[in-house]
Amino acid sequence: MEQLKNKIDNNEHAKVMKAIRQHEFGGPEVLIYEDAPIPELNSGEVRVKVHAIGLNPPDWYLRDGYKMLPPEWQPKVPFPVILGTDISGVIDAVASDVKEFSIGDEVYSMVRFPSYGPSQAYAEYVNVPISEIALKPKNIDHLHAAAAPMSLLTAWQFMIEVGHDEQNPLQPNKHEPVPLEGKTVLVNGAGGGVGHFAVQLAKWKGAKVIAVASGKQEVLLRELGADEFIDYTKFQAEDVVHDIDLVIDSVGGPESGRFLRTLKPGGALFPIFPLGFSGAEEAEKLGVTVSATQVRSNGAQLKTLAALLDQEIIRVVIDSSFPLANARQAHERAAKGHIQGKIVLTVA
Repeated sequence: MEQLKNKIDNNEHAKVMKAIRQHEFGGPEVLIYEDAPIPELNSGEVRVKVHAIGLNPPDWYLRDGYKMLPPEWQPKVPFPVILGTDISGVIDAVASDVKEFSIGDEVYSMVRFPSYGPSQAYAEYVNVPISEIALKPKNIDHLHAAAAPMSLLTAWQFMIEVGHDEQNPLQPNKHEPVPLEGKTVLVNGAGGGVGHFAVQLAKWKGAKVIAVASGKQEVLLRELGADEFIDYTKFQAEDVVHDIDLVIDSVGGPESGRFLRTLKPGGALFPIFPLGFSGAEEAEKLGVTVSATQVRSNGAQLKTLAALLDQEIIRVVIDSSFPLANARQAHERAAKGHIQGKIVLTVA
């Protein structure tokens, strides 16, 4: 332990930090801005002084107690809990066994996902295992960097490279991305966090991209590379398009099966949120694959993605930003839906 302390910044700060904690499950009102202990640095970790935090659906799922899961799947959560996984900031301290990063490095990460408690990103400081961190893209600020990790890693692991061998318990087969060059890809929920990245990755890989979103997002999505656009408030995609090679349904859930009829035989449907899908028999009859995976923290992939972000091959869209102290309002914004890109918290 003494060795770990030797490499901590000599300007030792207070033992407490500001964080958003909750002491019970519930709506946005359970999120409390209060003092919390600064986490103790462990072997193989760096401590990051957080500048920005990206919000993601698992944040409100955990806040609410994972009510959408069967009771036997609902995790035991030790209160108080600090939500969040996505951060961008500056390394403040390094453990003695860490050689890959240094104090002062600007970094970004999706911290310890999936997990139920130790990620703790809604805070001024967070500890990150070095396997889950990468240098921040140089050409974007902390706000945009923090908005990228979970959503961009999700799109990447579904569409390009899984990057792990963890089996999805909801399906017997391992998830495998499909070749995209020359294919027609439909992205449902294309204006949201995962969706707007999926559009860009598909276009980058040489696919024809059909974006499904509300009409107000058409201009943005065409700028991001969409070749065709369907306003879901006017048309049902399954009624107007057919012979699709791949559907990325970033909304997912029980309604995802409606996209089966848009696919050609041999096509694939990837629901980002696969719980509730009930079209397995129909998919088999149609000769299409339905597959999903669980996004997992991966610093090596974030390093690859940083290059794409620096080259502006991938662009991060921000819906709105709030100070950390106003996390409750940020969750209220998320609850209203129709999010364009990502919601971000900022830390002074």
